[in-house]
Amino acid sequence: MLPRSLGFLLLAVAVSAGAQTLDKISKSGTLTLGYVDNAAPFAYADANKDPQGYSVDLCRAVADSIGEQLKRPNLKTRWVKLTVQNRIDAVRKGQVDIECGTATWTLGRQRLVDFSLITFVDGGSVLTRLQDEGMRRLSDFDGKRIAVIGSTTTERALRDGLTRALVQAEVVLVKSRNEGLDLLRQGQVNGFASDRTTLIGIVSQRATGDAFRLLDADFSVEQYALMLPRNDPDFRLAVNRGLARLYRSGDIQKVYDRWLGPLGPPSILLSATYFIQGLSE
Repeated sequence: MLPRSLGFLLLAVAVSAGAQTLDKISKSGTLTLGYVDNAAPFAYADANKDPQGYSVDLCRAVADSIGEQLKRPNLKTRWVKLTVQNRIDAVRKGQVDIECGTATWTLGRQRLVDFSLITFVDGGSVLTRLQDEGMRRLSDFDGKRIAVIGSTTTERALRDGLTRALVQAEVVLVKSRNEGLDLLRQGQVNGFASDRTTLIGIVSQRATGDAFRLLDADFSVEQYALMLPRNDPDFRLAVNRGLARLYRSGDIQKVYDRWLGPLGPPSILLSATYFIQGLSE
């Protein structure tokens, strides 16, 4: 049994840690938000270098909600551009309060950071050149080269999918979606793997004039969520309160239509995700 004084000390430390992010935001009057560029339609910098996208708009709605919860109607937001490689560390080290992008919620990552309610459900796919006939399934890549951003859930899912399909393909690691797309355009790889919606977005945004196609079936399911600091339940609650209100009110449909509407209506799975997470106060 712990001595009473030590027990009180541990409780005090836990309470302090749990309130630290909201206290910092309240005192500074600023919420710091991170995003990874070149992840359209979820997150990217526009011509004025301002962040835009589906996940960015979700974070703006969360920021408004946190401002109301803290009774800080003039709460400021500061945006920090991150990379796929440093986004987790940026959250862990307190460089950003929320990461607003395409982070997949996994149990392994939850050892390092926390996550909000699910914000989107996507699937891993492979982009190929239309001129390369016969590349419709993962099994068609035997002896071929597939680019993928390293140290991502997509890389792990791709390797697992290739193993299950008994496909001997070379996995080429890249640092960004632009690099992967460039290698594909130049014919240095036969496919570029990433999340399906992001692949559609980057091709639309780049508008290179090349013709591409996606695999007929996805090789993984990716549940996106906003990344948050660990051991801060009060802050997670504040973030989830903002998201739940967005889902509950139906305003999430406006955000979806703005950024993803051209791809068609939300899938049955995504609609159910919104509905189930529209938690009441």
